[in-house]
Amino acid sequence: MDRLQNTVRPYAWGSVTAIPHLTGTEPTGEPQAELWMGAHPGAPSLVDRGTGPRSLAELIAADPERELGPAVTARFGPQLPFLLKLLAADAPLSVQVHPDSDQAAAGYADEERRGVPRTAPERNYKDPHHKPELICALTPFEGLCGFRDPAEAADALAALDLDSLKPYVDLLHAHPEEAALREVLTAVLTADRDEMAATVTEAAAASARLGGPHATYADLARHHPGDPGVLAAMLLNQVSLQPGEALYLGAGVPHAYLSGLGVEIMAASDNVLRCGLTPKHIDVPELLRIVRFDPATPAVLRPEASPDVEEVYDTPVHDFRLSRYVLAPGAPGRDLTLSTPQILLSTEGSPTVGNLPLGPGQSVFVPAGEPVELRGPGTVFRATALT
Repeated sequence: MDRLQNTVRPYAWGSVTAIPHLTGTEPTGEPQAELWMGAHPGAPSLVDRGTGPRSLAELIAADPERELGPAVTARFGPQLPFLLKLLAADAPLSVQVHPDSDQAAAGYADEERRGVPRTAPERNYKDPHHKPELICALTPFEGLCGFRDPAEAADALAALDLDSLKPYVDLLHAHPEEAALREVLTAVLTADRDEMAATVTEAAAASARLGGPHATYADLARHHPGDPGVLAAMLLNQVSLQPGEALYLGAGVPHAYLSGLGVEIMAASDNVLRCGLTPKHIDVPELLRIVRFDPATPAVLRPEASPDVEEVYDTPVHDFRLSRYVLAPGAPGRDLTLSTPQILLSTEGSPTVGNLPLGPGQSVFVPAGEPVELRGPGTVFRATALT
């Protein structure tokens, strides 16, 4: 197994202190938004097998069946199918959705055919894969996920008592519900930018006066003045996670992380379509084609314990599987050997993986089939794939 050297991504929305506090390091004064663990080409982890640091992506490419196992290689190709992260949000991320596998493959093929450069800001599909993801809270964590009941959204807008919002309120009372949500989101994203900016400014001021749940929208507007995504956010469910709780985000579900520290795992894809709270490109027609407009209450996941004390966060995809072990002092060691590749991440205590002690925020890569034992005390998250 290999101790991982991981890269911090300094996105502007990141917390300056959350990841340093977890890892016991001094803050740099710059945002530390995400700590990436895996073989994603954007920031692959480094490992040292005695000849100096090498990219985990390079090692996997050189011998995928040895590192990933034959079953994972056959299903996903010669690449690690997931990316594991520590994510620390101190400001809202963009409201976004991800395509399903068929949509991603078709969109990627179309943009390739049209010759859209992969680095172009208007490019929607960087690869032909879906991008499901799961966030598990390490601290209280706030987010937006999925469409709320249109009547609830109408009430939230009506409470602001603004003439400019009354047409949206009326639309949200129409039927069927999915068509009402589609019509309102379309109207918000295609409105005159100056008029919409004025409406958002009024809505933010009214939200600040109301407080309570509306305070979230005032905060969004503080970070993104005049952004139509503030009104789009009012169509979505607000979700609060407590430590240990998780949220699964499937294809077509609009979502945004707002604040908190968590462990995130996702399929190794870069396909994102944005619908607000961002200066980046928004392809409204493609977004509306991908978004699922069915309202639903988000399902908060709690881990399901197995006989060997592994706590599993069950999801409907094969690209990744996230679980955790919470071992008390003196607890017996656990055999974690699998026929699939693993990344093991410590978030608390002083566990040992094989002969490698792990402090909070430290991680190891375990090739497929490699014998590995975990000993406590501490909390360790296990990321792998299913075949």
